[in-house]
Amino acid sequence: MMEGSCEQRAQVLLSIKAEEEGNLKDGINFIRNKETGKNYIIYKDGDKMRACKNLCKHQGGLFIKDIEDLSSRSVRCTKHNWKLDVSTMKYINPPESFCQDELVIERDEGKGLSLIELNPPDPWAADPKDPETLAFEEVQITYITHACMDVKFGDKHMVFDPWVIGPAFARGWWLLHEPPGDWLERLCRADLIYISHMHSDHLSYPTLKKLAEIRPDVPIYVGDTERPVFWYLEQSGVKLTNINVVPFGVWQEVDKNLRFMILMDGVHPEMDTCIIVEYKGHKILNTVDCTRPNGGKLPHNVDLMMSDFAGGASGFPMTFNGGKFTENWKAQFIKTERKKLLNYKAQLVNDLSPRIYCPFAGYFVEAHPSDKYIKDTNLKNDPNELNKLIRKNSSHILTWTPKPGATLDLARMLKDPTDSKSITEPPKGTKIFKDSWDFDTYTNAINASLDDMIFQNPLWKEVYFTWAGFTDYNLVIRMIETDEDFSPLPGGLNYLVDFLDLSFPEERPTRDHPYEEIRTRASVMRNVVKRGLLWDDLYIGFQTRLQRDPDIYHHPFWNHFQIKLPLTPPDWKSFLANKSEKEE
Repeated sequence: MMEGSCEQRAQVLLSIKAEEEGNLKDGINFIRNKETGKNYIIYKDGDKMRACKNLCKHQGGLFIKDIEDLSSRSVRCTKHNWKLDVSTMKYINPPESFCQDELVIERDEGKGLSLIELNPPDPWAADPKDPETLAFEEVQITYITHACMDVKFGDKHMVFDPWVIGPAFARGWWLLHEPPGDWLERLCRADLIYISHMHSDHLSYPTLKKLAEIRPDVPIYVGDTERPVFWYLEQSGVKLTNINVVPFGVWQEVDKNLRFMILMDGVHPEMDTCIIVEYKGHKILNTVDCTRPNGGKLPHNVDLMMSDFAGGASGFPMTFNGGKFTENWKAQFIKTERKKLLNYKAQLVNDLSPRIYCPFAGYFVEAHPSDKYIKDTNLKNDPNELNKLIRKNSSHILTWTPKPGATLDLARMLKDPTDSKSITEPPKGTKIFKDSWDFDTYTNAINASLDDMIFQNPLWKEVYFTWAGFTDYNLVIRMIETDEDFSPLPGGLNYLVDFLDLSFPEERPTRDHPYEEIRTRASVMRNVVKRGLLWDDLYIGFQTRLQRDPDIYHHPFWNHFQIKLPLTPPDWKSFLANKSEKEE
């Protein structure tokens, strides 16, 4: 339970009468509450029963019967084909990943049984404040670009997730929108900056370097995640001096009128967070990239809600080849996936019923010429289409598709959305979409790793993967260094890693083993290795092409290299010194 919150509450989700309980069969039972329309699963094994919501913990998909399971213990998610063993409530694909949240089953002799949920706490309900009347221009929200907002609360300014220059995920993502010319001035005057998580489209070191050169002591707030948000700060060379790590679910008082609370994600608590900001009793909810913010328990009827919407923030399936991954299959999957995401986001907004909704944190593009295939394939959701769907289902919800430099006046919008001054658009002729990016500055820095002395000694592989700390897992990968077009690089490295015993065999082992071939642009891979960076730069940054046999997602492997690598890079200085001593 989160610090500072109230006790969990029990809520009866479904009651089954005694005579209906007799209709439950051994195995999987799909149950629907006719009054609420919500779906549940009950697994019965004699007198023993387990239950859960029919809601995949990954991204909220609906489970159906897994026709491939002869034991009748597993269900399959219609979104991504993840499989759950409901007899154990553990996912079997991907293996060793999540556990499903269970419901409590209570029996009342002669009356039947009830499915009960222990609700997550509502920490924002602590010390409630009634909304006060806001003056025009008292609360103003200005969109900068992607997930960056500058919010004025009276005489205070708060900025969210400033990615304003440079790429994200190595060189894979670039900003879609041209930020307003005064973006740096806005960051420098901020009274506080909230950074939701460590992904580089939210934690942008190129942006923060510019800020730190002028105002290194700007107050920055992050949640107390398992992996520190600023784990790479020392290595980055960015001189920020006022980073504050705060507990989850506790109001942080800025002044008598302004406070905020950071909440964790229910699916990725080790890294993802979201935020509630309250000013004079008026709440702004920013769920950012959270898959299931605060375990799905969020405040209703907030004044403004912001969330991601676009999709495409993953290497799957664009970077996969072989087997079923034909171009037709990818296109159909992406089309279906984006539609599901659009409906999911619309349903979430409709359920929470904010007074105003703004889609953001999805305005990026794979702009580098060498990534044209990804750009053409990785289609994103249209924010206007999402807003249209929300208004269709809930006409009382106002929506805003922001343009860089546009400002929403909260008091005017709430009083009269038809007021022409409720949204101030950027001046006529303002450049909205970027048409040029400073590719060379950032790619040259990455390319510098190609000729690093580290990679002239073949023992670097043993040092690096030992440092990474992932072993005792039956998986063999082949790493192939490539050029820009993912063709093997002449003279590039091509090697095997066996994670069962962390060895580097010349040939694949004879035992049964899953196998993945990972082709990676050599410059990016070497930069990741040299600096001890997370593999999100490779995977989310579209810098790989993958084949796997069998076609199984190895969650422990990818989760480790994307989240759980050591907080300090390998000791390459000692490695090179030992090499020099041996040569002498």
